[in-house]
Amino acid sequence: MTTGTAEFAKRLDQTAEDTEALLAKLLSDATETDEIERPKRLIEAMRYSSLGGGKRLRPFLVVESAAVFGVPRESALMAGAALECIHCYSLIHDDLPAMDNSDLRRGRPTLHKAYDDATAILAGDALLTIAFDIITRDAIHKDATVRLLLTRALARASGVGGMAGGQILDLAGEGRFGDREPVDVARLQQMKTGALLRFGCIAGAILGQSSQKEYQALDDYGKALGEAFQIADDLLDVEGDSAALGKPAGADAALGKTTFVTQLGIDGAKQRVRDLVARADAALSVFGARGDVLRATSRFVAERKN
Repeated sequence: MTTGTAEFAKRLDQTAEDTEALLAKLLSDATETDEIERPKRLIEAMRYSSLGGGKRLRPFLVVESAAVFGVPRESALMAGAALECIHCYSLIHDDLPAMDNSDLRRGRPTLHKAYDDATAILAGDALLTIAFDIITRDAIHKDATVRLLLTRALARASGVGGMAGGQILDLAGEGRFGDREPVDVARLQQMKTGALLRFGCIAGAILGQSSQKEYQALDDYGKALGEAFQIADDLLDVEGDSAALGKPAGADAALGKTTFVTQLGIDGAKQRVRDLVARADAALSVFGARGDVLRATSRFVAERKN
């Protein structure tokens, strides 16, 4: 049984709604045990950047990869919320003047424009750290070993060998630290963008205590999906509309970035996306019909307009 477009959209919207509600609860001004105070300005800034927008694709990947193994939805949503906090922190810092210097995100002023640089930095820091508070909670899984494996995987996806490392390679490619350095776009984006998307896929396998074969299948799927997502993003930067994107189109070109589109051309990039979707789908063969929603996700990533 395949997952139709309408059914997929309904599932994606439901996860976005559930994630929004959970984040609103987690990012409230109510203190947790051992916390002293949650300063109003910091909580407001965290909520500004985390609530009220976004497709919530990363939490969706956690929920749907976990569903393959029958993991309770509430547990997967909690893990997805932790991942979304990491993602939102990364966007805050990526938008700062020292990074991409962006004025617009999700159709409204970026956090440092709405508040100030210092508040934006601290809000990003707080979202990063609360993610690890969330991922270690008992509500994630009763087995502490599972929570440990999730925590380590998330740290590696977001840290020096993952997203943060990819970001500094990106800046080096722009010539921020001297001469412009050669860019291995595939590796850079596997780290900067792909690592968190891949985590969203393998998180389900970890939560479901899968076999090694099943884990590898979701790992392979996540890698192909992550690259397809980034190429689609590069294409949108060239062909997209700022109003639809909710951020300035043409930003990569303005910064002189090397992208999949600059390397492959538009037609070559589109063909690469098709090849990656086929690879992602093939990786799911071990799951049979249980992988249908994830197959629909790879098509969504390839065809998205924002």
